[in-house]
Amino acid sequence: MLTDQEWTAIVECDAAYDGQFYYGVRTTGIFCRPSCKSRTPKREHVHAYASTAEALTDGLRPCKRCRPDGLRQPDEEWAASIAKAIRTHYADKITLSMLAEQQHVSPFHMHRTFKRICGVTPAAYLLLTRIEAAKQLLRSSVRTIGEIGEQVGLPSPAHFATVFQRAEGCTPTQYRLAHNNQRAEGPHE
Repeated sequence: MLTDQEWTAIVECDAAYDGQFYYGVRTTGIFCRPSCKSRTPKREHVHAYASTAEALTDGLRPCKRCRPDGLRQPDEEWAASIAKAIRTHYADKITLSMLAEQQHVSPFHMHRTFKRICGVTPAAYLLLTRIEAAKQLLRSSVRTIGEIGEQVGLPSPAHFATVFQRAEGCTPTQYRLAHNNQRAEGPHE
């Protein structure tokens, strides 16, 4: 049974009640802390629990946003999961807001933490990933520069060439020619 005091704590995201009780939402199968910033559920779907063990026993899983089970990902693991998402979807249109939403944090916090751990911003990491993929394609395929740019998530050939030259010190065409010449010359004895 959910008391009026518990319901008020949930609606107001009151951190003072964290640890005193947890609430589960039957329709989603998730349980949260009272301070969770997720959307307020309908009261008729909410059940209060004295402990996380009770909620788990009732078949609910912990919220990924507020982590009521007390298991916080270390920042390094979190940054690695962001980096993996970027490497997996580098060819797609990726924004800081989209990444932050996937990780259930604010864009500012994600940006700051990722830069502290990885030494570059998520946007810079995305660009580096795209450039590395483009370099591999320039060395191994006969696709046009525009097709390669589009394949790595930089659909404007002019923008792709500019970004590539800024990162590598040569145009994509110059890079391809230099690496094709090295391959044609073969290893030196």
